[in-house]
Amino acid sequence: MQFDNFSFGSIQIDGSTYEHDVVIDRGEISKRKKKASKQFRDEFGHTPLSVEENIPWKCRQLVIGTSAYGRLPVMQEVRREAERHKIKLLVLPTIEAIGMLTQNPKDTKCDSPRNVLEVCYRRSRCTKRKISQKRKPRY
Repeated sequence: MQFDNFSFGSIQIDGSTYEHDVVIDRGEISKRKKKASKQFRDEFGHTPLSVEENIPWKCRQLVIGTSAYGRLPVMQEVRREAERHKIKLLVLPTIEAIGMLTQNPKDTKCDSPRNVLEVCYRRSRCTKRKISQKRKPRY
């Protein structure tokens, strides 16, 4: 999986640009369905990531990108559920999550031969950044 650009309100993955939150589960890219978490929005100021969403739990490590400035709230129940599943949970600003995945693809291997990443971002003030690829993941 190749991440090329991360900029205001968009991310480019494998040549396709996405202007919404995305979930990458074992190589499959889909739109984050956050409707189930909207009930918690008033409590957090943003729609948080909650266990009510379809989170990809079939992995050893789950990386959550929390926007350019790390503003996506991750509910405590998500952290507990990751612990229950014995999953290493990394909650990082999206640019750091992408950098970690591109630099250490072996560390993100899941039960299937592909990476799992949940990239969530918000329209925020960030400058267009080129994400360098030191090493491409091999599938």
